[in-house]
Amino acid sequence: MRLTGLRRVGAKKALVVSALLILVAPGTAYANTAAVTVETPGATSGPAAAFSEISTSAHCESGLISGGGIDQAIGTGTSSNGNKVNGTAPSPNGSTEYTGSTGVVGTDVTYWLGIGGSGGAVNASFSSTPYAMCFTSDLIDHTQVVMNKTAGPTTSGTVALVTATCPAGTRLIGGGARITPASVGSLKPIASFPTFNDSAHSYGQKAAANSETNPDSWSSVGWNGGGGNSNNTTYAYAICSGNNIDVSGATVTVRHSEVSGPTAATAGQKVTVGCSESDGKLVSGGAAISGGNVTTTNFSGPGSVGDHLNGSYPSDSGGNAVSDGTTTAAYWTAYTHTGAGSSPNTYSDAWALCADDGV
Repeated sequence: MRLTGLRRVGAKKALVVSALLILVAPGTAYANTAAVTVETPGATSGPAAAFSEISTSAHCESGLISGGGIDQAIGTGTSSNGNKVNGTAPSPNGSTEYTGSTGVVGTDVTYWLGIGGSGGAVNASFSSTPYAMCFTSDLIDHTQVVMNKTAGPTTSGTVALVTATCPAGTRLIGGGARITPASVGSLKPIASFPTFNDSAHSYGQKAAANSETNPDSWSSVGWNGGGGNSNNTTYAYAICSGNNIDVSGATVTVRHSEVSGPTAATAGQKVTVGCSESDGKLVSGGAAISGGNVTTTNFSGPGSVGDHLNGSYPSDSGGNAVSDGTTTAAYWTAYTHTGAGSSPNTYSDAWALCADDGV
């Protein structure tokens, strides 16, 4: 009887262990709890004067920013060449900027700035619309902003590239770019993209390529069109998961697309890229106007000193910006533009970051 009882107890334990093994077996289905709501207040008019800028912001009423964007209205004709993106960047309160000491500059940020600048021409159509990507996750419940900056660019037709890298053990989920001062009308950020702080990516000079996973850095590129220099500075912002969060099971997938153009004077180009269902949720994106091959060669400037960005924003598959409160955005669009001159050998790039938190 005693032996039989022991056998029964052993059988029961075996059943329990078997059940536990089934629950944790590899390939068991789970729900990706990463989610994003896009928040935008709509357009703010301006700038109304040459060599100036306007700043507007989007706010996450719930969730934390994983990134953000900006879309500009520029009008038509040659004056449309004067509107440009001066910044798409995080903010602690919707007005203050992170431009001081480098390193970790903020935690659990909920505001995103869209900063529109002007060159030598303006028109009444100019406006900028900011977008905040409001992120929630059962795993990544805290975030941090890392900022880096570099002097320049100082002379005409030159770039200044700077890279912000997430702390070890954290996960990059977005980023942004900024230049100052606005009084140098030819100065603008022409690229903002995910990358890696490793030799294969020239420590941020080569962008993350399509299908690469878990980039750890964000690069920003400033471009000087006219050669003005008033302590010109280029800033890069990386949005990273908080410290002491085990992100080993989380995957961020890069989607990238590059198209030719714009090459004609006073012309625009859009390029759109998106996340598949298996990639996870769109959490942020980036944009560039460049000399092309940005994922295989060090970043090079586009074909004209007047080239600039007019948008980097969450969109539908046709490149149309999504509306306030959208929870299903899966695409990111870059909107690029030439100046008054033609721009040979110029390309436009868009990146989407797609997150699966592994929960």
